[in-house]
Amino acid sequence: MKTTPFINKHIALGAKMHEFAGYNMPIEYSGIIDEHLTVCKSVGVFDVSHMGEFWVKGKHAMNFLQQITSNNVAVLAPGKAQYTCFPNETGGIVDDLLLYCFDSDLYLLVVNAANIEKDWEWCITHNTIDVGLENASDCIAQLAVQGPKALDTLQKLTSLKLKDIPYYEFRVGDFAGVSHVIISHTGYTGAGGFELYFDPQKADCIWDAIFEAGFEFGIKPVGLGARDTLRLEMGFCLYGNDIDDTTSPLEAGLGWITKFVEGKDFTNRVALEQQKKEGITRKLIGFEMVDRGIPRRGYMLTDNNGAEIGHVTSGTMSPMRKIGIGLGYVKLEYAKPGTIISLDNRGRKLKAMVVKPPFRH
Repeated sequence: MKTTPFINKHIALGAKMHEFAGYNMPIEYSGIIDEHLTVCKSVGVFDVSHMGEFWVKGKHAMNFLQQITSNNVAVLAPGKAQYTCFPNETGGIVDDLLLYCFDSDLYLLVVNAANIEKDWEWCITHNTIDVGLENASDCIAQLAVQGPKALDTLQKLTSLKLKDIPYYEFRVGDFAGVSHVIISHTGYTGAGGFELYFDPQKADCIWDAIFEAGFEFGIKPVGLGARDTLRLEMGFCLYGNDIDDTTSPLEAGLGWITKFVEGKDFTNRVALEQQKKEGITRKLIGFEMVDRGIPRRGYMLTDNNGAEIGHVTSGTMSPMRKIGIGLGYVKLEYAKPGTIISLDNRGRKLKAMVVKPPFRH
């Protein structure tokens, strides 16, 4: 297994480690619920150095990205970020990703760890206009510092005014004595916070500085287990569960990042535009349990007569709400919020209600 620059920190802290996307990653430290609540109420630190990073360079960089991503790259000014996806030729999604604009000829793509090789091959194969591509995944470390006390923690370590960085923007500057750190305000937890991208050789000093700065707020390391429950409470998609090579971005509720603007001839645009015109037949919905139970991926969703209408893609017991919550695809006629559906839990029919995420109130 591969390791991140923080592997020794995780082991020293007694993290429960497990393989994820080919990396030996921390799943939990003090427990998923404790870590989840820490992020919602104070501040937690995630090692997300396993994520992939690709540089796109050159005078044709924006045109290249307009062709392979679904969102409109032309609206980005330097310092702005964008959530987007790579559509495939058959109506599905190669991956979802973040796109950072440094200049009109320099962009950074941040892709899912499990898809690094697939995404890199996708970019190489579709590079027909001679842009510069660099896979920097092994040369960049990343920490996500999330929670309502994240800003107060990190502001101690930089002269950049973090409160002046709008949502989905980023700055580059000194942090904890390290130069050229990318400080991004996006987030996958819904609790606020920032992501830091930096030289892996500076990993230990940045980790130590953050934990010293956050000590007064009860800062804690957080594993992938709580990262999953946090994103699910917000209704955020996870690639491989809620979206994949077979799910349309329109079915997944990602029409807002699928822009059919003039001059943007992206992969499979014609078919997706036709799908938008004709309408979808299934939709990714959020639901919360009415009966007591925990939805799990793969469980069947049925109507009140027991007929199959879809399936669960993600599910858990909400640490904040103390009820079962989930995401899943259902036939369009069952997607309206307030609709009562059933979950087939190993033969037990449990009632659930369709709701519009986020689940965290």
